Amino acid sequence: MKQNLRTRESGFTLIEVLVVVIIVAILAAVAFPIYQNYVKGAYASDAQSAIGSIYNAAQMYYQDIGEWPDGLEQLEPKYIQMQNSTMRQWSFTIIGGGDGISEITAVSTEEMKQGPGNEVRFITETGKYEGYGFEEE
Repeated sequence: MKQNLRTRESGFTLIEVLVVVIIVAILAAVAFPIYQNYVKGAYASDAQSAIGSIYNAAQMYYQDIGEWPDGLEQLEPKYIQMQNSTMRQWSFTIIGGGDGISEITAVSTEEMKQGPGNEVRFITETGKYEGYGFEEE
């Protein structure tokens, strides 16, 4: 009876390690865009919430005054008080006024982590949000 002089070493081969690394890289490549969309949606929800508050304040202004506001300064501080953190990250614009509001927009500033220039729009006619953080249909 011959004794096997070669003993099997335990551990992973280079091929096995490379296969695992490739699988992890593929999973990361798939997960990263999904994560980015969640981050965009989270930042856009801050603007969406503020726009909703602005629109509600504009409706109260219309009930009191009889015309729609054409700027955020007409609503503050009586009808709405925006948080400083939101105002530092977003710049809001009311499009319309007088006879009606057609759109309220929020554009990100330098202070937002995702960078300046990202725009969220609320279209009053459809009641839908568009732009940054909202998937295109």
